[in-house]
Amino acid sequence: MTIQFSTKTLAETDFKSPKALGAVAALQTDCLVIAYRGAVGGGVGENLMKLDRLTGGAIARATELGDLENKLGATLILRSEPVWLANGLRARRLLLVALGEDGDLTAFAKAARACAKALSGSGIKNATLVLQSFFPSSKTGLTASMLHERVRLISQLVGEQVYRFGARQPEMKTKPKEKADNLAELTFLVNTKQATLVKVAVREGDALVNGMNLAKDLGNLPPNVCNPSYLANSAKQLSKSTKLKVQVLEEKQIESLGMGAFLAVTKGSETPPKFIVIRHDGGKANDEPIVLVGKGITFDTGGISLKPGEAMDEMKYDMCGAASVMGTMYSVALLNLKRNVIGVIPTCENMPSGKASRPGDIVKSMSGQTIEILNTDAEGRLILCDALTYVERFKPKAVIDIATLTGACVIALGSVHSGLFSNNESLSNALITAGQASLDTVWRLPLDAAYQEQLKSNFADMANIGGRPAGSVTAACFLARFTEKYNWAHLDIAGTAWKGGAAKGSTGRPVPLLLNYLLALH
Repeated sequence: MTIQFSTKTLAETDFKSPKALGAVAALQTDCLVIAYRGAVGGGVGENLMKLDRLTGGAIARATELGDLENKLGATLILRSEPVWLANGLRARRLLLVALGEDGDLTAFAKAARACAKALSGSGIKNATLVLQSFFPSSKTGLTASMLHERVRLISQLVGEQVYRFGARQPEMKTKPKEKADNLAELTFLVNTKQATLVKVAVREGDALVNGMNLAKDLGNLPPNVCNPSYLANSAKQLSKSTKLKVQVLEEKQIESLGMGAFLAVTKGSETPPKFIVIRHDGGKANDEPIVLVGKGITFDTGGISLKPGEAMDEMKYDMCGAASVMGTMYSVALLNLKRNVIGVIPTCENMPSGKASRPGDIVKSMSGQTIEILNTDAEGRLILCDALTYVERFKPKAVIDIATLTGACVIALGSVHSGLFSNNESLSNALITAGQASLDTVWRLPLDAAYQEQLKSNFADMANIGGRPAGSVTAACFLARFTEKYNWAHLDIAGTAWKGGAAKGSTGRPVPLLLNYLLALH
């Protein structure tokens, strides 16, 4: 389901005057969302006390019964009674969200996530969120950057909660679980002073959610549907609905470019590879672009170095780097970002067959460097290295590759942080900051030259693996050999791109991180 975000402006929304309270109460909505600190009578619940009179004491009764808690993230939904209408309160429901004490972004996100969960799947089709109630009560007030950042974050978290796979692909289930009455619209109620800034943030949040949903849909599709041709066609469809320019290189063109490493991975598959280039020309013609490179292995068996059978179905998610690039490019296009951004996606399957590459094979990359393939399951770095050489032609300001690259990164960082490697301090710091702002966080890992020793080969310029020690680091060191001509960062999203188990599904990460990074550039 796609949720619509919008804004509504009133002169005042902070309940300080009867006029402001009356204007908010008069709004017709399925659900009026109010955040609070302290319960009625607690000394800090002034807004709740005023609302309590409009509800005929329903909030006070909920407090007495223990239903209304003053604990961060607690929520309570109250449903309309005749006394509400008599007192001028037109909302069909009230959702009360506890903020606890003034806290950091993580605490705010906990309350926002609880709000999103309460709104989703509860029969609420549209909701109006009184934005001012969600912000600090301290005398220092609310900064413009804080307001902007947190409005975008609320949109992101609500979008994550509302997302259901199958809304765009109903043929996948004969009896889809999608609820027709799931939340379809969220309106941010703002005062006149906030209106302009909030409209910008809401627009960015809307674009972000659409980009994340695209990334999730592509990741969640089965591999017999989402193959390299499907990804290429999806990119072409984007060019029809936006101003994005899309070029798809076929196998013969890939071969003519000398991408021997990329072709070594796809040899075992009957499905031809694709090399997708997506351009957003939002800046000046001579502006250096930001280039995003996404690993697009639409299914990874491991090749001849076959993976264990357990959970192999999750290897459809080995194209989540590609999906995140496509999702980010979609968000960028929706915002018409005033910057040149290029998305590059090498995509193929890694399959075992009589034509497949073998451990011990030596191939020549587009850069001219030779690679001894010691493990065919270390294939992502082989398709990426040729893509990283290809993007030199764009004379980029920075290149960021995104890949579900190593199980070692999952062991190191779990599902909390994506792994970050970079040859540039400024780029690394910008990505760390963008990750913190979007709660799509990264953790920087080393790229010391000493780790390069593990990639030595007796027969080629390098091996494609460096053994078990520091596996995610040596994978990044391998890629670093192809990125010496520009500022570069590598995001290993093997632990963050999808969830397994009962909650199995794509997370849409790191679209929030990438879009926040691009929006923050000056």
